[in-house]
Amino acid sequence: MRTLVVSDLHIGAGHGRSRLDQHALSVLAPVVAAADRLVLLGDVVELRERPLADALAAASPVLSQLAAGLGTGREVVYLFGNHDHQLRLQPGALTELEAVLAAGGARVRFEYPGVWLREDVYAHHGHYLDRHTTTPGLERVAAGAMARMLKLPEAKMRGAADYERVLSPIYAWMYAISQNGDGEVDAEDGGGSMRLFKRIREGNRLETFALETGVRVAVGALRCLGLGPLSGDLSDAQLTRAPLVAYARVLATLGLTPRYALFGHSHRAGPLPADSPAEWVTASGTALINTGCWVNERFALAPASPYRPGFVVELDDAGPPRLRNLLDP
Repeated sequence: MRTLVVSDLHIGAGHGRSRLDQHALSVLAPVVAAADRLVLLGDVVELRERPLADALAAASPVLSQLAAGLGTGREVVYLFGNHDHQLRLQPGALTELEAVLAAGGARVRFEYPGVWLREDVYAHHGHYLDRHTTTPGLERVAAGAMARMLKLPEAKMRGAADYERVLSPIYAWMYAISQNGDGEVDAEDGGGSMRLFKRIREGNRLETFALETGVRVAVGALRCLGLGPLSGDLSDAQLTRAPLVAYARVLATLGLTPRYALFGHSHRAGPLPADSPAEWVTASGTALINTGCWVNERFALAPASPYRPGFVVELDDAGPPRLRNLLDP
């Protein structure tokens, strides 16, 4: 069986952030059609920028074209991430989504929080890592605050139910805001954390110094509030390492030790040729593979950027998963 894993499409994201334009679809759709199983690894439909009906209206024609080549005997597996988390609770929307994905004859099933694609391959969107990462993004800080309110420190977390206790209220709140038409429509560069990273990268020396100093001061204040551990280091190395360390902790908390673990969420694909292989292996020996994204991250559009859109993972019945970029020249 040939499996294709695609993550973080964010269909319907504003300001042209979603990369699934007609050209990208013309590249991705034939690869999907050649697969026996398509795995959509979360954050497929963008639900934080517009009401649910509008989000589905934007996503349906794109997903219809994407799945058109998946006929009888093929399968679509849809996992939920943090941006489309609330779809799980919307039976009408799931029925509509299933009809779109099954139009070519494929079977459709929804899974959460993760799925075994092979006896040795586990796949999960990766959003649980926000409970552990040291990068001070909005959801990491909110998760720390929620855990403190629930009196659920990391050391006491025992499984998926504990992650949901901490994270589900945050997702529900963000979804509720979007239903009122006041969501992240102006998140042109991927939200506050991404905009800050862009300014640090592109600003002059004085502005960069001021922003980095401000981040460290803010992180210190958050630590004093008991929301740590957090780091003010926003270097490339740390932004690569932090999700890997955090996702290794997710696997340990869930009691999982697959040979390979696929996840997305951070939009940073890997391991890539320039990466240190050792960083992508957990202490228990699990090889981590980040499936990347299909989003135009405007702070990182360099041809070799690990955040560039177009990554997929291919998986056969045996052998390691293969990460490649379909949009590379």
